[in-house]
Amino acid sequence: MSISTDNSDWDDGFRRAGDALQSLTGYGLRPESSPEAIAYKQVTQMTLETSRAADVIKWGAGYELKSLARGGKLTDLSRLWERYEQKGWVRGGQRASMSYRGAVYGVPLYESHYVVFYNKRLFTRLGLGPPATWDELTHCADTLKRRGVTPFVATQFGGWPAYQWFQELVSKIDPDFYRALVAGRARYTDEVAREAMDIWQGFIRKGWMTSPDFDQGNGAAALKAGRVGMFLYGTWGAKGFSDLGMRPGKDYDAFVLPTVRKTTRKSVITESGVLAVPLGATRHEAGVESVGAWLAPSVQRVWADYLDDGSANPAVRAGNPVVAEVRETVARERMPRLIRYGEASPPNLVQGNTQDLSSFMTQQSSPGDTLRSMAERSEDEWAAWKRDEA
Repeated sequence: MSISTDNSDWDDGFRRAGDALQSLTGYGLRPESSPEAIAYKQVTQMTLETSRAADVIKWGAGYELKSLARGGKLTDLSRLWERYEQKGWVRGGQRASMSYRGAVYGVPLYESHYVVFYNKRLFTRLGLGPPATWDELTHCADTLKRRGVTPFVATQFGGWPAYQWFQELVSKIDPDFYRALVAGRARYTDEVAREAMDIWQGFIRKGWMTSPDFDQGNGAAALKAGRVGMFLYGTWGAKGFSDLGMRPGKDYDAFVLPTVRKTTRKSVITESGVLAVPLGATRHEAGVESVGAWLAPSVQRVWADYLDDGSANPAVRAGNPVVAEVRETVARERMPRLIRYGEASPPNLVQGNTQDLSSFMTQQSSPGDTLRSMAERSEDEWAAWKRDEA
């Protein structure tokens, strides 16, 4: 059975998970990967109009999926989702980012939390521990800088990384505002967004962040070498540390970024890829059956271990102890899981605002100018989305 993806690095993982899937459904997975994300989206959208689409496609959650589903070319998976719920293989909060107008059109491919990885040996040598408060975080950053280590990875290289620190800072000031902002119910020029940009600019001016053209694909190596101390990233990034021979809990560890104020409710940014079945899939029945078994524990054990990350199935514990501890902390402290910025609003809005944040990072625009541009675009793109919905 074919699965169309934009990540060739995961091909081997798909094949391994497909072996586990085959024992349940009779179908394995044959990945068909595109090396370039924009081209992948264009080709996938074109093939959805034909009767020869891939059996299963990888896509983004939230508005990425809604944008595709409203074209009427995806299979309604609502009954399948209900079976997942009955088995306890999905969380209640996951459904919204997989749905459009009440119907489910995807199942979670994975679920990653955004955390701050840190060089544990370096921290220990400098007498630092994982920060639990904002003051402790800034103390760590100041200590690292004084010892010649860049505290944080921050970059706009590759486009999408430009919004990572924006989503983190806004949500750590006020998670409810973050929800309202990405839903079009708050303005980018409001006080919380301005405060987030001021903090961010302060970090940059203190030399606490890498150059905006830093390739975060080299982030794990820079952390290992002690050139940077902390790396904000999705937990799927743990595989990069393992590939370099770093041991979880010994050479590196992770924490959820503290809130700016102690009274603010803790939250975590969460990212989920999606598996969807085109109506025009070459082997439609095989696609539906395979997606219907994707979250089975036997499949997820193989898949999560390959990614070195957690599973979208809450019943499957992460094999990586650092990731497992993060997920257990999120559950124990009942942190709201906030959808990643890249999938939280209409795609055209996210794309334009990400470019604005890139300009801010390269000092081509001020915080105020950046937010005003984002606010104007938000009004226009939400109006356009609602017109198309009518």
